[in-house]
Amino acid sequence: MSEQLQNKNVYFITGGGTGGHIYPAIAVADELLKNPDNQIFYIGNPLNMEFNIVKSKGYKFLPVKIKGMPRKLGFELPIWLIQLIWATLKSVFYILKYKPKAIFGTGGYVSAPTLMAAAFFTKTPFMMHDCDAQPGLVTRKLSPYAKAVNLAFDSASKFINNKNIFTFGNPIRENFKTITKITAKENLKLDDKITICIMGGSQGAQSINNVAAGILKKLSLNNLQIIFQTGKKNYDKTLELILKTYPNYKNDKNIIVRPYFDNMAEVLKASDIVISRAGSLSISEICAVPAASILVPYPYAAADHQRKNARYMEEKGASLYIENDELSPNTLYNKIMSIVDNRDLMTSLTESARKLSNLNATEEIADVLKKIG
Repeated sequence: MSEQLQNKNVYFITGGGTGGHIYPAIAVADELLKNPDNQIFYIGNPLNMEFNIVKSKGYKFLPVKIKGMPRKLGFELPIWLIQLIWATLKSVFYILKYKPKAIFGTGGYVSAPTLMAAAFFTKTPFMMHDCDAQPGLVTRKLSPYAKAVNLAFDSASKFINNKNIFTFGNPIRENFKTITKITAKENLKLDDKITICIMGGSQGAQSINNVAAGILKKLSLNNLQIIFQTGKKNYDKTLELILKTYPNYKNDKNIIVRPYFDNMAEVLKASDIVISRAGSLSISEICAVPAASILVPYPYAAADHQRKNARYMEEKGASLYIENDELSPNTLYNKIMSIVDNRDLMTSLTESARKLSNLNATEEIADVLKKIG
């Protein structure tokens, strides 16, 4: 280890595959780096989206190649086991080389090798974070070995075997705290009127896109503004669908359609109603804004966690909910208008979301991580 690193407090951050695992990890890394004596190494899969995100932040990236565990017995399982063992041994090497004070893992298959290396080989203290109402397999299996576990949903604690459980919520990126609704609307060149954000998470959601494309004109005719993030891979197909029902949509100043927004904090802050998948990060950011929301859980999510997230939000009075197979232009339009036409409902959903948000979660997680190191 270099002399430069010997004078630093080294922390490992690990998690990837989806924005729900990556952005909370990035938020904690950013918080740790407010102290110039800290040094961050991010362990992730170089073939996943975390690679470019981490590189753009300037963090040192340590690669491990690992995929999600096969759900069925077959020849893929032994190949995956070999991959997991190799990735774990590689993580042991990284830990022995850089000697982190502590490790922060956001669950999911990408974090598994590093956390297994810490738990079973190097005994390095680590903290886990799980973002869903029902924690994932990695969190459930490795949490007994963690020095601390943070949860996004209080209902998740019954699945965790650990004496040091916190429910700070999801780490939220700093720009959610700093930008105002007025500034966000000005930056997006929007008027001061009800604004709807339609998104499907960082990857987009084609079923939401298909339905939303057919109601943009009707929403605009109700004097509503729409910000529509299609996802990069779904953009061209969604544009074709929009053009069938609204060929002149580009000249409608009420409508913004883009494949992706780099600053989702700005988009969400500008919004009064959000239509979204029910990934935990999306939910946490909606609550941080806060905004009223209509959640359409992805039906094939592991362990059906999105439906459980959405049900939790509905029970708390913070969201309305549509099953993916019940989604249609009429159901979505009517659900949106039920909020638009009932300001008391909009206020109630927004205030309930606000109560579920903890804007200090990132700092509180970082404080615990520093204590266990």
